[in-house]
Order: sequence, then structure tokens, then C-alpha cells
Amino acid sequence: MAFIAERERTPGFTHVVLIVTGSVASIKAPLIVSELLSYPQVKVEVVSTKASRSFFDTEKVVNSGVRVWKDEDEWPEEYRIGDPILHIELRRWADVVLIAPCDANTLAKVANGICDNLATSLLRALAPTTPTYVFPAMNTLMYEHPLTDVHLRIVRDTIGYTVVGPIGKTLACGDVGLGAMTEWRDVVQIVANKFSLHKQVE
Repeated sequence: MAFIAERERTPGFTHVVLIVTGSVASIKAPLIVSELLSYPQVKVEVVSTKASRSFFDTEKVVNSGVRVWKDEDEWPEEYRIGDPILHIELRRWADVVLIAPCDANTLAKVANGICDNLATSLLRALAPTTPTYVFPAMNTLMYEHPLTDVHLRIVRDTIGYTVVGPIGKTLACGDVGLGAMTEWRDVVQIVANKFSLHKQVE
């Protein structure tokens, strides 16, 4: 059945779209989803790039009751003109969008207006009023590349997204320096603070 925002939105809930891209930090996606779902009245949809699925177990997310959308879900063979368009419906559904992690490739695409997959099409279609948070994650030298600063400035100052991080640590490749994604608990805490979410007291 097609995803239709009007059917999928639940009054009183916070609707979070998590975009996961091709960084090893994508391994944290199931943890982010699980922590988001620990708050009552939160719903999550995950959009995954092809590269991201080299790093995280989509089954862990699906088993939590959350869908993981892929590029091939966008235009199924049975699609006909007038049918719901996935990236538009996800845009209508979202109260907040998290790009966690945001790899260098996706950052460059967004900064240059490229929309050649589900994730970047969704981002290009977003209303400027939808809070969107970018959590960069890449090798230190990729982060220090002059174009990264240009892309981050465009994403922050022109598009209006909030850029958080990266942080310094030993990276998966063994390098030490800036480039690691903000800690996954801090990613979730941003949403909790933004929407005044509280966990149930047992």
C-alpha cells in the first residue's frame, strides 16, 4: 500500500524522518530509532541511501516497527501518474528531519541542489519551515577539504538547516581528528528538547 501522509500522521505525535547516508556512523541508526521510540507519541520513518546500508542492519530497524525506505520504493513498476509520490508524502508527514549521519557526498549534493535519490529529493521538496538538522560524519581530511566549508555554509546560511558537529575522536579509518558524528544520544536529545518530549515515568 502506498505511503500517504494524511493517513500516516497521528494527531498529537511528533513525526521524525531520519535520513541515513553513507558513513560508517550509520551503524548508529538502530540506536537512534530505538531511543526516539522510547518517547511516547513519537513516530519514525527512515530513509536510507544505498551506501548507508553497507553499515547498518535494516532488520533491526524494521523489527522495531519502523519502515526503512529505499530509492527503489520511490517509483515502483506499478506507479501511474496521479499516484502518491513517496518523497512528497514523506515531506508532508515530517515534523522534523534528521540527516544522521550526513556523509560528504550527500552534503555536496544538497548544497548544489542535486536530487538524484529518495533522500535528496525529499530534502529538495521540504518546506523551509520544517526543522532540519545535519550531522556531518566523514574522514578528517574530507571534513577539512575547502569544499566542505563551502557546502556547510550553503546548507546552513542559504538553505537554513541546523548543522551540528562533527566531533573529534578516533575515526573508523584509524585517523584521529574532527569528522565523527555527534553522539547518537545527543542527536535524539535535540528532538526531545525541540518538541518538549518526556519519557514516561514508570
